[in-house]
Amino acid sequence: MLKIRKIEAGSSLEGLPMQEVACNNWAAEYPYAPRVRFAAGHDGKRLLLRFEVEEGCTMARVAEDNGPVWTDSAVEFFISFDERGYYNFEFNCIGRALLGFRKTKPEVRHADEEVMGLIVRRASLGGEPFEERRGDNRWTLEAEIPAGAFFAHDFGSLDGLRARANVYKCGDDLSQPHFLSWRPIGTEKPNFHVPEYFGEVEFEA
Repeated sequence: MLKIRKIEAGSSLEGLPMQEVACNNWAAEYPYAPRVRFAAGHDGKRLLLRFEVEEGCTMARVAEDNGPVWTDSAVEFFISFDERGYYNFEFNCIGRALLGFRKTKPEVRHADEEVMGLIVRRASLGGEPFEERRGDNRWTLEAEIPAGAFFAHDFGSLDGLRARANVYKCGDDLSQPHFLSWRPIGTEKPNFHVPEYFGEVEFEA
């Protein structure tokens, strides 16, 4: 189980234990595996995420929220609090985000503009789109997700909540496409929309 540490409001995630996103579930077809780590914390009102990425090619073509950010260099956090469904938070390397709530992959309700505006993002690569860059690329992305962004629920506080989640790194349209996960996935083809493979998480009270 991953315990999402409680930290004081305004505190940094630096210094919290990092988790490796290192399961290359489809290595025969997609052998490339960048190094990806993440940390998660919360202050009762917000889920805080930090991603650290080292990869050989990086791209950010998508310039709007709720666009196809998974085609760029992207990191993703999927979480389910109950049997009603799960949220998929997806971010490209310049902080453009996609957020949906769904029971299955096709049954999606996307967050509206107001909800998307609640999510704070800090990208080390800035906010301007760019074509693929090859080389020893390193970048970080931090996201602050308030309880109100879980728009299909009504959480007054995140304290003590238990959930199931998985964390991903992908880049569908990169010259080195890859599909990595924090917890292993047993599907034949790349597919992150499989809550049966989520791992247990708990928000510290």
